[in-house]
Amino acid sequence: MIIDHPLLGPRDSAEFTYLGDASLIDRPDGMAETAAEAFYAYQYLRDNPAGLHRELWYHEAGDRSWLVVTRDTVTHEIISVELARDVARARGRSR
Repeated sequence: MIIDHPLLGPRDSAEFTYLGDASLIDRPDGMAETAAEAFYAYQYLRDNPAGLHRELWYHEAGDRSWLVVTRDTVTHEIISVELARDVARARGRSR
């Protein structure tokens, strides 16, 4: 599988480590009254969808950047690749 890195261009997926659902960008508030439940869900509860899914990938064998890859889990077709920092910044502005 080839991941089209936004800064470095097409790279083999072997250079990356899959880290899970991209929702992990939204870390719970550790000071909230419901922090224990929120962190349990954050750490252990995951969806396993068939079809489009936003995933976190880490470019371990390259520039060590974090990417959000939107991929079809059935066909492995990659729909889009974004820098995770840009996704996180955009979410921060939309709240």
